[in-house]
Amino acid sequence: MKTREQIYGKEASALLRDITTYHCMKSGQILKLYPGKERQVENLLTHLTRQGRIFYNTDTDTYFDNPDMRSDPEMLSALWVLADFGGQTEYHSSDEFPVKLIFFAEGETCEVICLSPEKEALIEHALSFASDDSSGKRILIVEDTGQIPHVNIPNVIFCTVDSDTGDVQYYRKE
Repeated sequence: MKTREQIYGKEASALLRDITTYHCMKSGQILKLYPGKERQVENLLTHLTRQGRIFYNTDTDTYFDNPDMRSDPEMLSALWVLADFGGQTEYHSSDEFPVKLIFFAEGETCEVICLSPEKEALIEHALSFASDDSSGKRILIVEDTGQIPHVNIPNVIFCTVDSDTGDVQYYRKE
């Protein structure tokens, strides 16, 4: 007979890793990262919250790794993009500016970058120093599709994220 640790230990460790890596995650994002395990994940989140290992804000439906932590809107948007890939991801982690997070899906590296309005030139400049690894994708989150014509970064996929629903819409520059 298996113990609770043997049954749930791997998922509990993965949940703690995710929440401490990103510091804040919406419950919908977490559930999309663990497709087919929704009930188990909800039970683990409740258990970890009761233990004081993670913290839950009922007003925002967000889990934190610190009770004093505030939501990071850019990270939450990047996490919706990650969640959109669901069970296809093999590995994911936060990264250094300008990349918010990086993940591997279907043998491909994907970098997720948030592009705030009026910051197009800064991001272009920062990415000009980054290696141009053609084996991966760069996904730029824009707040408005009107930003797309102002961005001169080759080989990127643009997207918008609805922060309320988590809906992600993808675009390519013509």
